[in-house]
Amino acid sequence: MRRCAWPLLRRAGLVPRHGGAAARLRPVAAAATSSSSAGGDGSARAPDTSLFVPVPLKPAGDAAEEDVGAELTRPLDKGEVLKNLNKFYKRKEIQRLGAENGLDARLFHQAFISFRKYIMESSSVSADLHIILNDICCGAGKICLLGHVDDLFPFFLRHAKQIFPMLDCMDDLRKISDLRLPPNWYPDARAIQRKIIFHAGPTNSGKTYHAIQRFLSAKSGIYCGPLKLLAHEIFQKSNDANVPCDLVTGEERVYANEDARQAPHIACTIEMCSTNTPYEVAVIDEIQMIRDPARGWAWTRALLGLCAEEIHVCGEAAAIDLVTELMYTTGEEVEVRNYKRLTPLTVLDYALESLDNLQPGDCIVCFSKNDIYSVSRQIEARGLECAVIYGSLPPGTKLEQAKKFNDPDDPCKILVATDAIGMGLNLCIKRIIFNSIVKPTINEKGEKEIDSITTSQALQIAGRAGRYGSSFKQGEVTTMHRDDLMQLKEILSEPVRPVKAAGLHPTPEQIEMFAYHLPDATLSNLIDIFVSLSQVDGLYFVCNIDDFKFLADMIQHIPLNLRSRYVFCTAPLNRKEPFVCTTLLKFARQFSRNEPLTFDWLCRHTKWPLAAPKNIKELVHLEAVHDVFDLYLWLSYRFMDMFPDAVLVRDIQKKLDDIIQVGVCNITKLIRASQSAAAPSTATVVSEDFPLSRTKRDTRVVSDRQGAKSTEALSIAAEVPGERRAKNLKAYRSATRQEDLKSHGRGSLANRLLREGLLTQEMLRQLESEWQDQHRNGRYGLGSKRDDQNSSKEMGKKKK
Repeated sequence: MRRCAWPLLRRAGLVPRHGGAAARLRPVAAAATSSSSAGGDGSARAPDTSLFVPVPLKPAGDAAEEDVGAELTRPLDKGEVLKNLNKFYKRKEIQRLGAENGLDARLFHQAFISFRKYIMESSSVSADLHIILNDICCGAGKICLLGHVDDLFPFFLRHAKQIFPMLDCMDDLRKISDLRLPPNWYPDARAIQRKIIFHAGPTNSGKTYHAIQRFLSAKSGIYCGPLKLLAHEIFQKSNDANVPCDLVTGEERVYANEDARQAPHIACTIEMCSTNTPYEVAVIDEIQMIRDPARGWAWTRALLGLCAEEIHVCGEAAAIDLVTELMYTTGEEVEVRNYKRLTPLTVLDYALESLDNLQPGDCIVCFSKNDIYSVSRQIEARGLECAVIYGSLPPGTKLEQAKKFNDPDDPCKILVATDAIGMGLNLCIKRIIFNSIVKPTINEKGEKEIDSITTSQALQIAGRAGRYGSSFKQGEVTTMHRDDLMQLKEILSEPVRPVKAAGLHPTPEQIEMFAYHLPDATLSNLIDIFVSLSQVDGLYFVCNIDDFKFLADMIQHIPLNLRSRYVFCTAPLNRKEPFVCTTLLKFARQFSRNEPLTFDWLCRHTKWPLAAPKNIKELVHLEAVHDVFDLYLWLSYRFMDMFPDAVLVRDIQKKLDDIIQVGVCNITKLIRASQSAAAPSTATVVSEDFPLSRTKRDTRVVSDRQGAKSTEALSIAAEVPGERRAKNLKAYRSATRQEDLKSHGRGSLANRLLREGLLTQEMLRQLESEWQDQHRNGRYGLGSKRDDQNSSKEMGKKKK
């Protein structure tokens, strides 16, 4: 005989009275509302619920205590249950209640799917839920007081909070991720009255020199720079001036005192500065980098947190307003000292146009390593010797190349470099020549963009010419190509855009508090939710965290505690280097097993000792191995017991630096070896009239720039002068010129595309055949857009 247990449970307080679901949940809705206004201004943005990952919930088994519901009533008819659950889902009142309790449409749907699956796949459910479901099924279609689908809502909400635990703690999560008052994070700095002095001026104006003089005269001081090279330079200057100074970088600690006592002065990379140690003077160099999408947080931390009586800030005048506003929030005034360039800088009225026009003291600036290789080989093909500097070279190699270029007795009088020369190296450059004025960059969203260099970047690089105290009393700047010169003049004549916001980054403590509330979330997901909920005022922005998330996802499967996982994810490495990323993965796996990473283990992994490179590929690998040694040293200062052989690793790193220096000195030989190795397998014979065989631009050929991806390789061989002047084709034009420059001495474009895997022999033959057919029919031009698109589709299919 069926018994209705609804009144019994109601009297026991286990279920609400009919229609009481809404009444019971109003306070929860109010809590959600108060949570949305965390911070007191009611302006908190809604969380990005697409980041909420549901926690898996297994269906209930056959536990004896869970059969009470069936004993009180009867076994559930799963068919009837399913019908009523779907009816529950479609109820507008239920959806509104869900929204009031933090379940937007996405979360409501996910929670319902999980709730339905849980009920349908469980062999038994809790007694109260079983009785409610039974009464709803029995009362369906009848006018009775047994049950209504709305009465499922409390159970549904309980289930939703189990799979989305953040719903229950949204108020706490908002408070943790509230980044609107960064000055309050540094109570030691707020406890003293600091004097802020801003040294503003362009490159080569003496602004940093004056700040360093005050640093040297102080009883104690700290220098914070963006590069290891800059920190090392100040370290040497200080000790040469008999001012004991330690060097602190992420990978290295060098003490001025032999007994390893800490010196009163420290030169460090900005991420390594201490906000707890008191100093008389602090110098923060290149303050404009406070807007950097990836590293800006380090400048913000130093500016707000250093405990120094005097803070000397050096950088572009564009940052004065922001620094003044930031210091206003701390109650500190800013004294501005303006400096002018010490030597004149002239923008020439003519472009270089040919490498035959190079002069001693010239520096060609490229924005890619491939252009570095191409230009350096063409220079040495003309009987000239050149030095090479780019970002991924070890610091020791950069210094040696700079020394070689600066040495008046060395035959090397030409420098080919990336914008890595913009800071950190003292170079005797007479003329800066921009090989291109477009550069790939990463924006605040982590997206790659190719656009013209900014005025700030152009001034920073151009300012390296005519350095004060060098043999050249004035600097000159121009471009490789005539068409770029007018645009460069426009860029240099524009005012530098003001720095508008300072970067912030979640701290380990904040992430740990998040993890306490969301113990089942991955580190990558924690960071995503943190950024989604974070609140910043107009003076700040949250730095890009893509690199952090990349590493977090890569090592997620490795069992590590949260603090160790966080440290591994902040390791400074280039995620485009597969060998370095793989090594970090192995480091983390070995670390998780509590097995020390010894010198022998590292030698086996890197196959040390290594020979001098025979081609470019081997040189690039040696650079990656150097980065692996850097990574080991970086980790050794954070986990000394697990990375015990830092001294031995530093020794072999110096030897590797010497090997790389030999490779860079012979870089043109390596390029020739790389090309000769690739040539036999990729050489092909094509018609001289075929566009891909040309090494010069042909304005008669117009490519469909809006076509499929497979035609992009073709487009680099064609230009239209009118289109070339359009602003939105700056990146395209630069790519064309760079390919033309590379093509000298490297064979036809067709062979290069074959070597790079962008074309196959079959595709090339088909392209040539189609081009010849179109050429004979007089249709290869502006009127052939449809044909080009059809050809592109066919090529795309073949490529797939």
